[in-house]
Amino acid sequence: MSVRRTGRGLTAVVLILVAALPPGCVRRTMTIRTEPEGARVHLNDELVGTSPVTVDFTWYGDYDIVCRKDGCETLQTRHKIDAPWYQIPPFDFFAELLTPYTITDHREVSLTLEPAKAVNRPELIERAKEFRDRAIFAEQ
Repeated sequence: MSVRRTGRGLTAVVLILVAALPPGCVRRTMTIRTEPEGARVHLNDELVGTSPVTVDFTWYGDYDIVCRKDGCETLQTRHKIDAPWYQIPPFDFFAELLTPYTITDHREVSLTLEPAKAVNRPELIERAKEFRDRAIFAEQ
């Protein structure tokens, strides 16, 4: 038996074993909580549910979060999610493909909604008239 044939056989066995391993992966989830609870949560302009809500996310980086609840001011914010060390190249290759189990990366976001401010009706009407006049009589 030649060395060349043994090397090919060993390579084939290693490839079969690697292919037989269950693929690893990283599951990324984010839980958004609001105080008070029950706010409608939009993540990147998509309604994802009512707080507290847990959603999967695909990438690390900036996310636009908008929370709305009756009786509260609408909250618009940007939240950055930094990648953990095992998601930075070249480590991400091993975490995504060669780890024989699922890695879970769970993030928590807590937001506080402010109570809605009372509307001063006469002031609101006056501002509306000003906007109307500017729109109608604007210089061209």
